[in-house]
Amino acid sequence: MLPLFAAITAIPLWAWGAFFLFITAMLALDLGVLQRDSHEIKMREALAWCAVWGALAIAFSGLVWRWRGGEAGQQFLAAYLIELCLSVDNVFVFILIFAFFKVEPRYQHRVLFWGIIGAVLTRGAFILVGVGVIARFHWVLYLFGAFLVYTGIKLARPTDGENEIDPGKNAAVRLFRRHFPVSDQFHGQKFFVEIEGRHVATLLFIVLLVVETTDVVFAVDSLPAVLAITKNGFIALTSNIFAILGLRSLYFALSGIMQLFRFLKIGLAVILVFIGLKMLAEPWIEISTTTSLGVIGGVLTTAVLMSVLITPPPANSGSKSP
Repeated sequence: MLPLFAAITAIPLWAWGAFFLFITAMLALDLGVLQRDSHEIKMREALAWCAVWGALAIAFSGLVWRWRGGEAGQQFLAAYLIELCLSVDNVFVFILIFAFFKVEPRYQHRVLFWGIIGAVLTRGAFILVGVGVIARFHWVLYLFGAFLVYTGIKLARPTDGENEIDPGKNAAVRLFRRHFPVSDQFHGQKFFVEIEGRHVATLLFIVLLVVETTDVVFAVDSLPAVLAITKNGFIALTSNIFAILGLRSLYFALSGIMQLFRFLKIGLAVILVFIGLKMLAEPWIEISTTTSLGVIGGVLTTAVLMSVLITPPPANSGSKSP
């Protein structure tokens, strides 16, 4: 596929190699040194890692700015912010999955670590193929734009979140159980164990499988949103990976206080509709990356401030005292 090859070779191979070498080193440090022993990630540790990944993303955007120019640097930041916004929805789903399977907090980090490794590979394939497809069939952009507008409107509608994803009915899990023996118990942090002479997948691996397959659904939203900001495969992929790698820390930082950010979902819906309309209006109206970055940052900030400043109504506000 020539456009896909062109999307990869448009950036020097040393840049790709340096980036993935750095990411591999950070992941090895995380799992092999800092998280060697299973333990519950506390708020302080999670916030520290959020700050680390955020600082690394900002520093990388500075490198892109100096290397490829201000437009590329702004595209990276805008794509990174969009993916962070979309990651908030991932946090809701992770909470649901871990609660459904009753995963102990000390094992959740291990599941998310390997789940995010799979997400990086999936998003990488999706984005690079998407860049190649758009380079060859430009009209696909309008399909992406319409899909984002539809997704944003659907996201803004009130729904019962618990009914949106049922981990117990995951098709990949049912298929895996059909062809591989599975234990219905946890065996510490192990994904596979040997029972009566045969290798058996543990319940923790089933949780990982649900996390991985659920992320594919989120990747469908992520791909058009990022490609609405940039058609540069390197910027699209690196911004996506930085946001995904910070997702574990974001989960542990927000999982206990997600109910406080009531308007984040509405903010994300507004951002998706804006990005979708930007794609649809591209032939007639050119919206700069600076404007897009301002809208994304402004909507996100407004949603957070509204969540903090507006007090939710009491749960029993409709009832009267006897």
